[in-house]
Amino acid sequence: MIEVDGLVKRYGPLDVLKGVSLGFARGEVASIIGPSGGGKSTFLRCLNGLESFDGGSVTVDGLRIGVETRPRERSKTLRQVCRTVGMVFQSFNLFPHRTVLQNVTEAPIHVLGLDRARAEERARKLLDRVGLLDKLDARPRHLSGGQQQRVAIARALAMEPRAMLFDEPTSALDPRMAGEVLAVMADLARDGMTMIVVTHSMKFARQVSHTVHVFGNGQVLESGPPAQVFQEPRHEATRLLLAETQAA
Repeated sequence: MIEVDGLVKRYGPLDVLKGVSLGFARGEVASIIGPSGGGKSTFLRCLNGLESFDGGSVTVDGLRIGVETRPRERSKTLRQVCRTVGMVFQSFNLFPHRTVLQNVTEAPIHVLGLDRARAEERARKLLDRVGLLDKLDARPRHLSGGQQQRVAIARALAMEPRAMLFDEPTSALDPRMAGEVLAVMADLARDGMTMIVVTHSMKFARQVSHTVHVFGNGQVLESGPPAQVFQEPRHEATRLLLAETQAA
């Protein structure tokens, strides 16, 4: 579904990603863990064009972008990629002046060209799925952080993506609110949604993921099924990370 080959990203003299190569199968749930500054979020943002990159290529459901891709072709391909991949951020990024229903219908109406009735029908089903059907007319400021993040997930799903990217979606939430959001994500995983999740939640990575990738210093330090990574980590940095999270 998603293939990354030799991805390099630099900020001035700093190499943030140092030739990362990874593949993600359709229906796979992959968690990316690692210390802050290891390149996790930058990697995720390169997958859907929010960050340009300086080497390598990214292929999403057959749509390839490489450093050699010409600007016009790159722009066209990125538009297709953005329709293929949904993204949920750490900050909720909801429109504060719009209702929950309007937040979820905005993109399907103006990007996909759906008529309002069809967009609202889709939005209601998704908001029901994330447990917020009773908040249709609420503004974001009247919602808890967990509720806002669930609206953000519904908004991303309203575009009917083939894969979902999550960038530390629960790090700004207290444990109870984080649990609400992780439950929705686990439900998506059970339905076979392709998901790549940058997370500090070791419980989610252990219990929901098919694969765990450990990032550090702009590289993939190790990858494997959760049982292997958590019970028999091969890299010293992984062992240190797990010891720190258990002590926290």
